[in-house]
Amino acid sequence: MQDQINENLKKIETWKRIIFMVIYAAIDGLVKLLLWLVILLQVGSVLLTGACNPNILNFGRSLSIYHYHILLFLTFNTDKLPFPFADWNETANLELPHKP
Repeated sequence: MQDQINENLKKIETWKRIIFMVIYAAIDGLVKLLLWLVILLQVGSVLLTGACNPNILNFGRSLSIYHYHILLFLTFNTDKLPFPFADWNETANLELPHKP
């Protein structure tokens, strides 16, 4: 058992993933802040004009998909790195592994 733990701790791929996870966790905080800004802008648009702003709507959708891709990576549901290591909206085509 101890040998297995030692082998796991020596895997470079695991440590690289952990570093990427820390980076994407920080990016995720910024994305959440931007999403709240989008929410407030859209609420303001609806209050002032009575309709959703299509530009804000599209940006919010795109940002939400990116946030989802980050969460999939952070929760080990995918090994595919999110943007900037993949296309911006790669999540729309992301195939999730089937869990038993």
